[in-house]
Amino acid sequence: MPKINRTASAAWSGGLKDGKGSISTESGALSTYPYGFAARFEGKKGTNPEELLGAAHAGCFTMALSLILGDAGFAATQMDTTARVTLEQVEGGFAISAVHLALKAKIPGVDQAKFSELANKAKAGCPVSKVLKADISLEASLET
Repeated sequence: MPKINRTASAAWSGGLKDGKGSISTESGALSTYPYGFAARFEGKKGTNPEELLGAAHAGCFTMALSLILGDAGFAATQMDTTARVTLEQVEGGFAISAVHLALKAKIPGVDQAKFSELANKAKAGCPVSKVLKADISLEASLET
């Protein structure tokens, strides 16, 4: 299978607290959707990077588990995953310190031990679970 590249973009103007930004995705699922300091730290309308990472992680993990379940001969009738992403102040700034995945699932024929084994395999193997270990490259150009 060839490499798959997906793109998303962010635009920003102004300072940290008074500035405004928007996020867009290649698919159009988000199109100039607002984000900013107030949405990130004060609970105001808009999105934030942690929420988007949580959505990506919950979706990726749940899809990975669906594959793993199928390989093991099971099929879920329902899976609902919530990802709680923790952003906290640490020495030198802020860091995403944890992601907690909470899964509720209905899977006929599987017992708790097998379910836990397969869910942990999906947690470890999901590409988004691996993202913080990824090689992150940067191309930065200054326009005048």
